[in-house]
Amino acid sequence: MGGDKAPDEIVAGAKQAVEELGVPVVLVGQPEAIGDPGPCEVIAASEVIAMDEDPGQGVRRKKDSSLVRAAEAVRDGKASAMVGAGNTGATMASALLRMGRIKGVNRPAIATPIPVPGSTPTILLDAGANAECTAQMLVQFAQMGSVFAAGRYGIDKPRVGLLSIGEEETKGTPLVKETHALLAEGVGINFIGNVEGRDIISDRVDVVVTDGFTGNVALKSMEGTLRFIVGKVFEAFLSSDEAKEAANVLLPALAPVADELEPDNTGGAMLLGVDGVCIISHGSSSARAIVNAVRVARDSVDGDLVNRLRDSLSG
Repeated sequence: MGGDKAPDEIVAGAKQAVEELGVPVVLVGQPEAIGDPGPCEVIAASEVIAMDEDPGQGVRRKKDSSLVRAAEAVRDGKASAMVGAGNTGATMASALLRMGRIKGVNRPAIATPIPVPGSTPTILLDAGANAECTAQMLVQFAQMGSVFAAGRYGIDKPRVGLLSIGEEETKGTPLVKETHALLAEGVGINFIGNVEGRDIISDRVDVVVTDGFTGNVALKSMEGTLRFIVGKVFEAFLSSDEAKEAANVLLPALAPVADELEPDNTGGAMLLGVDGVCIISHGSSSARAIVNAVRVARDSVDGDLVNRLRDSLSG
C-alpha cells in the first residue's frame, strides 16, 4: 500500500514476479484497493502508514497496517520475506518490532547496492537506519555488509572500506578514527582502510561502511547528481538537428550504461540485522523494480542469508 505508485505498480510487479520468477507472492493490504490480485494470495490489512507519518508511532498505533501484517507474516512463517516500497522508517520499525533482531545485533542497518557499470555493485551501509552510531555499531555493519556482499554477489573476500575524508587512518571524525582502529585490529573481514566518497561508484571497494546520516546524504547526493546529468544529456541530444543525429550514434553505446545505473534494476536495499528477510524498495518503485525486489528477496532466502549473518556474528 506504500510508495508513490501504489498500489497499481506494486500489484502489477507482484503478478509479473509470479510469472517471470515462479515465486509465489502474497499481497498485503486493502483488498478493494488491490483489485484483481491475479495469481497472488491476499492478506487483508485495513490500515496504511502514510509516507509522512512518524514510523514508530505509525507501527504502534496501526497494528492492522499492511507493513505490520507483512512483517507478522514473515515472523509466523506465512511468508519467507517481505518487500515494501512505502515509508522506509515504518518498514524498518515493522520488521524490527515484529521479526526481532538477530541475537547479538546492536542495530539493524540498511544495505543499499550502488550500481558500478562493468562491475558488481558497491554495498553502502548504513544508508539511513541509524543517524547516530557508535564505533561498535559500524564494526558490526562492516561484518554484516561483508556477509551480504559475499552471499549476494559471490565475492570471495569482499573488500570493506570505511567512509572518510581521506585515505589516511588519521583522517576523519573521532567516530571514524575509533572505528578504523577497531577494524584494523581484525574482526574477520577484509578491511582495506579508509575510502572516500568518489570510491563508492568504483571497483576499488565492495562494501562501504558509514553512519546512517552520512550514508543517506551520500546516497541522495549520488541520486540527485545522476538524475541531473542524465537530464542534461538528453536535453543536449534534443537541442538541435545535429545533436539528434549525434544522439542516434551515441545512444546505443550509452544505453547499456544507463540500464546498469537505473535504480529499478537493483531491486532495493536489504535491512540487515533483523531476524528475517526484509527488502526496502525505492519510494518511486515501478512494477519492474518490484519484480527485481522479489528476486533479491528470493535469492536472500535461498542463500540462507539470515543464518549466515547469525553465524558470522556469533563466531
